[in-house]
Amino acid sequence: MGIIRKTVLIVGSTGTIGRLVVDEAILQGHAVRALVRNPGKSDQLPREAQVVVGDVTRPDTLPGAVEGVDSMVFTLGSDGTGRVGAESVDYNGVRNVLRALGPRTARIALMTAIGVTDRTGDYNRATEAHDWKRRSERLVRASGLPYTIIRPGWFDYNGPDQHRLVLLQGDKRHAGNPSDGVIARRQIAQVLVSSLGSDCALRKTFELIATAGSAQDDFDALFAPLDADPQGMLDGVHDIANMALEDEPQRVRDDLDTVLAHQSASEDTLRRLKKQ
Repeated sequence: MGIIRKTVLIVGSTGTIGRLVVDEAILQGHAVRALVRNPGKSDQLPREAQVVVGDVTRPDTLPGAVEGVDSMVFTLGSDGTGRVGAESVDYNGVRNVLRALGPRTARIALMTAIGVTDRTGDYNRATEAHDWKRRSERLVRASGLPYTIIRPGWFDYNGPDQHRLVLLQGDKRHAGNPSDGVIARRQIAQVLVSSLGSDCALRKTFELIATAGSAQDDFDALFAPLDADPQGMLDGVHDIANMALEDEPQRVRDDLDTVLAHQSASEDTLRRLKKQ
């Protein structure tokens, strides 16, 4: 797979995975723009990264961050902040960045979590984090933007011999512990960044884990066998249908309507330009 240099906005760039995504994107030759909420944390990032200050919970701070980017990687997370944080960061954060992007096009790599369709487990009942992450996935799918959605297993629980990447679909592992699957943070970063330049990863949603064996370096070969999400589908291609749209909060349905309206307007503009 040939690498095409991109301008990549990394949302969540000072997190434990976000920092590795910054490093990986630079390593792969991309121009990196790192969104940081706290300027004091910018010294954690390599000097090759362009730091932009913005807060995903404050839409007025985001237009400058998305200006001129052609790719975005989302690694943001609200761990430890409960239901309020799950909605305001995991969901609203993605929504606000997409709104700032407007009718422009950018390739998206969104990180959520293995087990994201598990609504009845203790973790989701306490935090609603799975539900809000899943809603962010739906926004990305509804946007019509080119995307890859990656649901990693448990971070850095893998043993020293567990580096062989395995990509699953249907989100069927709901134990809520590392038996669902484990993966190194650095490998998550590699897959996120590599998906941006792969046609084989387009419109695909998958769980990412590692088993015993050596790491692979042909990411197209990993992405290619996966089934793509059908056009117009809100959930991943093999996901369980346990989040009916008519039962969703009105504000969530309104957000989806707004995203779909932007998509329709963009398609109308493209059709007009093709006729000129």
